Amino acid sequence: MILVTGGAGYIGSHTVKALKAAGLAPVIFDNFSTGHRSFLKDTPAFEGDLRNRADLEEAFRKFEIEGVLHFAGKALVGESAKAPDLYYETNFNGGLNLLTAMRNRGIRYLIFSSTCATYGVPERVPIPENHPQNPINPYGETKLAFERALRWMHEAYGIEYLSLRYFNAAGAD
Repeated sequence: MILVTGGAGYIGSHTVKALKAAGLAPVIFDNFSTGHRSFLKDTPAFEGDLRNRADLEEAFRKFEIEGVLHFAGKALVGESAKAPDLYYETNFNGGLNLLTAMRNRGIRYLIFSSTCATYGVPERVPIPENHPQNPINPYGETKLAFERALRWMHEAYGIEYLSLRYFNAAGAD
């Protein structure tokens, strides 16, 4: 099974649909603060919050998870400037809770939904992968901080990861 954090949200719910179409078994982990219960349909789900490590541990005990697609988090630039502590608590600390729970269960594979906001104001367009990362808001900074933590979790514990950086994800179903 593949755990999809934020699986009841916009990108997460589309990913769940694609996983199911590919014959894979997703499990949704969501606190439903912005996600939609109607997106669950017949997909197994666990209601929990990344900021609560016990929720993650329980979800990992309940389901046989092989890998994680991490889409949960706070994602509003303006809000991040007004409440940077909320963004660090959710995007960074919540992400560390997820990594700790994964490590405790021997789960080594993670795909992280990051953001183009890690680049800040681009020096050139199109932006290459090796472009300097200089976020200009707490949202981008917290996503970059988690990306940096991923590198060290890989070095220390062998967690394999990939970060996706979106530029205005859009689409309809």
